[in-house]
Amino acid sequence: MTERVFSERIQHDLKVLPDNPGVYLMHDNTGRVIYVGKAVVLKNRVRSYFRNLASHTPKVKAMVEKVEYFETIITSSEVEALILECNLIKKYRPRYNISLKDDKTYPYLKVTMQEDFPRLFVTRRQMRDGAKYYGPYADASAMHATVKLLRSMFPLRTCRKMNLDRPCLNYHIKRCLAPCAGLCSKSEYGNMIKSVCMVLEGKTGELEKDLKNRMEEAAENYAFEEAARLRDQLKAVRKLDEEQKAVTSGGDMDVLGFAQDMTGFCVQIFFVRKGKLIGRDNFFLHEQGESEEEILTAFVKQYYNEATFIPKEIILPQLPCDEERTLIELWLTEKAARKTELFLPQRGVKKDLLKLACENAKKLLDERLRTGSLSLKNDEEAAEELQLALGMDVPLVRMDCFDISHTQGSETVASMVVFRNGSISKKDYRKYKIQSAEGKPDDFKSMQEVVYRRYKDYEDLPTLVVIDGGKGQLSSALEIIRGLGLNDLAVVGLAKREEEIFIPGQSESILLERDSAALHLIQRIRDEAHRFAITFHRKLRTKRNLVSILDHVGGIGPKRRQALWKEFKTLDAMKKASVEELANVDGMNIKAAETLYEFFRLDLPDKAEAIK
Repeated sequence: MTERVFSERIQHDLKVLPDNPGVYLMHDNTGRVIYVGKAVVLKNRVRSYFRNLASHTPKVKAMVEKVEYFETIITSSEVEALILECNLIKKYRPRYNISLKDDKTYPYLKVTMQEDFPRLFVTRRQMRDGAKYYGPYADASAMHATVKLLRSMFPLRTCRKMNLDRPCLNYHIKRCLAPCAGLCSKSEYGNMIKSVCMVLEGKTGELEKDLKNRMEEAAENYAFEEAARLRDQLKAVRKLDEEQKAVTSGGDMDVLGFAQDMTGFCVQIFFVRKGKLIGRDNFFLHEQGESEEEILTAFVKQYYNEATFIPKEIILPQLPCDEERTLIELWLTEKAARKTELFLPQRGVKKDLLKLACENAKKLLDERLRTGSLSLKNDEEAAEELQLALGMDVPLVRMDCFDISHTQGSETVASMVVFRNGSISKKDYRKYKIQSAEGKPDDFKSMQEVVYRRYKDYEDLPTLVVIDGGKGQLSSALEIIRGLGLNDLAVVGLAKREEEIFIPGQSESILLERDSAALHLIQRIRDEAHRFAITFHRKLRTKRNLVSILDHVGGIGPKRRQALWKEFKTLDAMKKASVEELANVDGMNIKAAETLYEFFRLDLPDKAEAIK
């Protein structure tokens, strides 16, 4: 790629950049904002975009190529820069920013706290009007069920007029306290609204105590009708509390699960309030060339910039870098007026919850793909699309894909899977035990061995060879393939991180559209090669582990070993057996039984020496 010569305006503006923290906006030739970012030092961050373009990711390269000019906004602190960045991303929706778009279509529950007698209703717009907003709700039916439940528990007003001469029917059927007709005091109605907000925030335990105290107080004052109404509300809250699953010992937290596939990314949020899982939400993002860390960091900033409630803990599958994490925690702490932390659990209930959220996110992506939310082509059409994307003149009649699997260099194996006209051809699959790199992890050497063994005899050559890996693995395989005289055989490498396709002789990688059938096809063949390789590797490793100990005991051959496993089933049972019990196994005698019995009771150093 030839280094771009930037305009005089850009070159001039780069020289006068400030040393302050702030926000920068990149514009294209139409004046549209295509990227918004923040920086601790604007001068250093902005200049980095226009230097060494070759070292940038494909997405950044594409963005910089379209930049016509940029502008900066100085802020007084990093936190202020972060807030401004979030607001500008929401305002401009820049093409090259990770953008949380889904929440605009989701409904909220609005409690009009700015009114003397607040109402509860559904809205799709958030306004700075003093009201409380709860949501957004991905499941609209569940949200409407919540509204119905709350209105059955609490006689909330639904009318807009507050100067009526007489109450409506809702008052007579005990569905409203008729504040519009002056039949309810502001404090009485305010207590009820407080209870509604506590339910929406998941604070049912606190609400139970409050309702019980108010019920007892009303009974002591002989206000039996009021006490009966509070009693019914208390029963309804307790029933709701029983339906909610307690998942931790207490505390408020949001658990963010993450998954990705060829269609994009999914973030699943579990809302835990006072230790109980009260709901969930999900968001789909369609980004390219971004890491999990970048996606989650951008999501956290944009989601909690609009969130109506910020918990004490936000559980993530991957944390931002230390500097970004500290900044986000400081911002959220200021926004929530109490300490908020980003947290990556290593064990326990929180880790289990995180795993469940990630599984749910993956399930949503799978369902969206399976139910046809994305129009996918058939196998032959996908192969034709991939052929065009790679610039090949001949149809992809056969594709071979190779992958390597090992555990720190031991039991190194390779797999070759085959797709014919875009469809799996299992009869052509092959698996290989690698000898050249056994005992030391060397994927390059392993790849060279397997492609040599496959193509040395020129048997049934494919149209395309896919190497699972980046430029290093591709170069290693290509050295052998070209050395065998196969100069016309098409070979590509597929790097998993950004799904980049590397083609020999081309400096720029190919990035296919995330919703394209071509990308789905090449991912399928790569994933199938990985599955086939790791299955073979695990089989060999398990077989080795099962027989390795008995292999090194004198007097125990294959027949006796098989008889011992058949009799005792497990190694622990074999260790606990007496000499007599060991000797009674078919094919065993007293001498072999005593040798085995003593071997199990050797210290580790002695046992290691015996194995040697």
